[in-house]
Amino acid sequence: MTLMNTYGTRTTTLVKGEGPYLWDNEGHRYLDALSGIAVCGLGYNYPALTQAICAQSQKLLHCSNLYVIEEQVALGQALVEVSGMDKAFFCNSGAEANEAALKIARKFGNDKGIALPHVITAHNSFHGRTMATLSASGNTKIQKGFGPLVESFTHVDYNSIAAIEAAATPNTVAVLVEPIQGEGGIKIPDANYLPALRALCDAKGWLLMLDEIQTGNGRTGRYFAFQHTGIKPDVVTTAKGLGNGVPIGACLAKGAAAEVLQQGNHGTTFGGNPLACAAGLAVVKALTEGNLMARVTSLGERIKHNLSEGLRNNPKVAEVRGCGLLIGVELKEDCGGLVEAAKQQGLLINVTAGNTLRLLPPFILSDEQADEITSKLVALINAF
Repeated sequence: MTLMNTYGTRTTTLVKGEGPYLWDNEGHRYLDALSGIAVCGLGYNYPALTQAICAQSQKLLHCSNLYVIEEQVALGQALVEVSGMDKAFFCNSGAEANEAALKIARKFGNDKGIALPHVITAHNSFHGRTMATLSASGNTKIQKGFGPLVESFTHVDYNSIAAIEAAATPNTVAVLVEPIQGEGGIKIPDANYLPALRALCDAKGWLLMLDEIQTGNGRTGRYFAFQHTGIKPDVVTTAKGLGNGVPIGACLAKGAAAEVLQQGNHGTTFGGNPLACAAGLAVVKALTEGNLMARVTSLGERIKHNLSEGLRNNPKVAEVRGCGLLIGVELKEDCGGLVEAAKQQGLLINVTAGNTLRLLPPFILSDEQADEITSKLVALINAF
């Protein structure tokens, strides 16, 4: 095998997708309840998206950011409008979007005369695998072997304002958190957590930076998860579902944070190229011009209800929780074996944090397909 062993042994080769289904090279069909880890919210071969990609591929695939890119300007405007932010920087992935956010925080502090700006993040968070985003992540497992890490990050308990206040120093410039911790086990904070964090950052003059790589682009039933709370961050990052499979990320900022990066401070070769932005624009239009996000909410409630009812008497199940189509079933023991068992039943799922079954299905499910996911999972978990 000529590929580095970063993903371990893989036994299934996926070759085709249509709607919420994927097929392998042996002709087996799978109902996808993972969406490429929160990427393909529109499913596979979504007509408006494939048409946009095909049309753009015949027009212009790439040109450098030394020139105005019409598709980039249009997507930037669409994201600014839907988010309430002021400006956008485009890149290629979620890690790069978070890297841009962290550079904004560092320069924001440097510009105020702080030599070593300090950023507070959360335990069990995941922000990426570049050196800065790895250091920002509150996950020692993924950090092991890559020291020394980038300095001046402090990790505190998630969903605790008191922990953030206790960790603050005179050099603190920003707080970076996920509105819902995805990799950390679908951990949903108290309803007042983000509003209280917004108030604290305002009082201290810090930037509030939200990592919406997994929760953005309609996944929770609003375009961004922070929109459930009524607050706005200074910086919000997005990727994953933004291109529905075409690699693209964005760092959005407002107010003073939007003015930190100036000419020569940051850049990218491929970020925001015409093809990726044409795909992103098609996704934003699909999510904002119809009732798809309302559908995410109703589907999520249907799936959570059916799971809760079906697992009510299972003593191994700790909790069913979620927001929109970001759903977790926490068991009281490790349950990684459920992934292969589900695949044998024609269902693709994921387990995160060792004991939490994570569901990230596409938004275009029918009620019958949603019920198929829950009925298969209830049977598998009850037999586990």
